[in-house]
This record gives sequence, C-alpha cells and structure tokens, in this order.
Amino acid sequence: MSTYLLLSAGRGPQECAWALARLLHRLSGDADRQGLTVQQVQAVPGERPGTYRSVLIRITGADPVAFAASWTGTLCWQAPSPYRAGVGRKNWYVTSRPPRSDAPPTPFAESDVDIVGCRTGGPGGQHRNKASTAVRATHRPSGIVVVVDEERQFGLNRRIALRLLRQRVEAGDEAARRAVSTARWRVHDELVRGNPVRVERPRAQR
Repeated sequence: MSTYLLLSAGRGPQECAWALARLLHRLSGDADRQGLTVQQVQAVPGERPGTYRSVLIRITGADPVAFAASWTGTLCWQAPSPYRAGVGRKNWYVTSRPPRSDAPPTPFAESDVDIVGCRTGGPGGQHRNKASTAVRATHRPSGIVVVVDEERQFGLNRRIALRLLRQRVEAGDEAARRAVSTARWRVHDELVRGNPVRVERPRAQR
C-alpha cells in the first residue's frame, strides 16, 4: 500500500524551509524504523542549499495511512535560526497534509458514444431535413453532447462529431488537472502557526 503527504513551508521565512528539510529527515527516519519507505515525488527547493519550500512524498509499506496520519497537521521544528544570529524565535512551522489526488483521465472509445441521426434547420434546404444527415453524439462516461450538421453526408458529420467529442473530453481532463494542481499548491497559503501536532527538536549530541 502507499499514500502521499505534501509538506509545505508556506510563505514563511527561510528558516521554515530549513525546518521542512529537518522534519522530512525526521519523518523518513521514523518511517524507516517502522518498515516503511519514503520517496520524494516532487520538491520545490528553498533559497538555501538543502532546504525545501515544499515536498510531495510517497509513503509505502504496511499501513502507511496510519503513519501519515501521525505526521498530518502543523509540525514545529524547535531550534535557533541557523542563518540569523540573535533572532529570539525558535519555533518554525511546516504544514503536512494529504494532497488532492490527481484527476484520472476520462477514457474515450467509440463504443462509449451514442450516435443518432437528427434533423436540423438552417442552410441546406429540404434535402438536409428529409435525409436526417445531422448527427447527435453523446459520450456516456462524461455526458458531453455535440450536434453536427456541417456536411450533407451522415458519415462525415459522424466523423466530425467524434473528433469534437474527443477534443472536449481532453479539454475537460486538462481543466480538472489544473484545478487539482491549484488546490494542491494552495497549501502554501493555508499554513496555521501554533498548536502543532508534533514538536521536533535536534537530538542532543552524545
């Protein structure tokens, strides 16, 4: 089994990107001890080397959902700033949550399209109306419907209708992917500081 988590430093200072890297390292160590594997899927680097503004990870193994839940919410890395001397702040916040799933592509096959002949008005005269050369095509999985009466032959209108349906299905899939991407990265603006579900600190040197 596998599940995903999106960790984001939001729009916090560079220390938050540093904290994200530290928390990711701690999370990965915790996962390893429980027999789980953590893989980076996407990463947006921070301003400093080895830091991240956001990271999308995949967690694989036995019951990864429960493990991910234990790392979901506001996380805090508690340590002095490594970049600015004299800064009193020691709490650096990161948000962690499951991302929205990718929108699956809509299958397109001619067998999923209902095509019927119909009559339409407009140019073409009596021949077009009597012969019912117009086409009404319905793509059942998506519910998209097109009516084509550009040509005087039913077969040509049928071909045009199938092409239009395919284009509209693909356009709908692309719009859905953009919506998922927008929602996924909106996490940057939703980081809530305070009341963290976990507070992690550097381990004391022995």
